[in-house]
Amino acid sequence: MSFLSIRHLSKSYDAQVALHDFSLELEKGEFISIVGESGSGKSTLLRMVAGLMTQSTGEVVLDGTVIQNPAQKLVPGYDQIKLIHQDYQLFPNSTVEENISRPLIQYDADYRAYRVNLLMRQLGLENYKDRLPRQLSGGQQQKVAIAQALAVEPEVLLLDEPFSHLDSIQKQRLIFELKEILTEMGTTVIFVTHDLDDALRLTDSLLIVQKGKMVQRGNSRALCEHPKTRYVARLFSSINLIPDRFNSYVRPSDIRLRTKGELMGHVVDQRFLVHYNSLQIRLREGGHIWEVDDPARKYQIGDRVYLHFDEEKVLVLKS
Repeated sequence: MSFLSIRHLSKSYDAQVALHDFSLELEKGEFISIVGESGSGKSTLLRMVAGLMTQSTGEVVLDGTVIQNPAQKLVPGYDQIKLIHQDYQLFPNSTVEENISRPLIQYDADYRAYRVNLLMRQLGLENYKDRLPRQLSGGQQQKVAIAQALAVEPEVLLLDEPFSHLDSIQKQRLIFELKEILTEMGTTVIFVTHDLDDALRLTDSLLIVQKGKMVQRGNSRALCEHPKTRYVARLFSSINLIPDRFNSYVRPSDIRLRTKGELMGHVVDQRFLVHYNSLQIRLREGGHIWEVDDPARKYQIGDRVYLHFDEEKVLVLKS
């Protein structure tokens, strides 16, 4: 039996289904990122896993114990499963140290002091322990929220887009720090986000959801090279519809530019990116606009180009 079992969870509001039949098995210390657009049921899933929302069907089992929902438990939630939201939910008139120690109020004073000091040191908050949340940056506030959740040493940590308010530099640094801490602690982690880059910074184990349904699971290479749907494919890059071919696409990076050939077009736009120029090319056939990578930075707006791709790179995708 897996350490964390999510079995056939679903949630409906009247006639609207927020989450369809969802199952997932995770071992102790395993990380997974669940990626999906807003409204795809990610937050609903986490709240049910944490025992904070009553499901329509299914159950959650942690290390052999069934997680009770609010209809079954007087005080919803479990210390073993902690949910971190994108809004920090800190106590505004309590210091950093006080915020982190609040979940430990019933614990031995020596252990409480040890645990708070350890977390402040691990998350680089020692110099801010006497500050109020409003005196901190967004990244520092998020660290306090994480420390508060980790105070009781949960076995499962659920991350509900907690980095969405941070800039990219803050996000990269915080995700890296958090990954190190959680790996050392052996915590099982489910991270939900709409941002594939954020997901991959934490783990290469991905699960894609759309409109409340599980679409595909795998590592980044498998999902990029063998996506089942257009939605999964577009998480990794733009895709170009091949003229006169049903549901067949090719990625911008899989197209080669030549000075002669059969599929001809003209460059109508050019953008300088870090590793290549991104070209917008209007095809002569049908007037379609393709996005194409130009790693040699050779072509300019107005140039005539011929586009080539290998058949093995063609993606045949469902809608």
